[in-house]
Amino acid sequence: MGLITGLLTLPLAPVRGVAWVADKLVAVAEEQFYDVDAIYAELRELAADLDEGRISEEEFDRAEDVLLQRLQDATARNRST
Repeated sequence: MGLITGLLTLPLAPVRGVAWVADKLVAVAEEQFYDVDAIYAELRELAADLDEGRISEEEFDRAEDVLLQRLQDATARNRST
């Protein structure tokens, strides 16, 4: 980047910095959301909640469907990378 370009785009530096931070936050959030081990842990916790009567069968089924879809998406995502 030349001196003139650097000076002219200097006011945009905070915007570029915020965009970079946002990109990093999205990447970390996606990594955590699609972590297979974390999904399995959530499934175990969900089963324990059902066994101990903290949730109903309907709540279990709905939450399990969501977690199994996440697991399927995570597995497909991991295969593609």
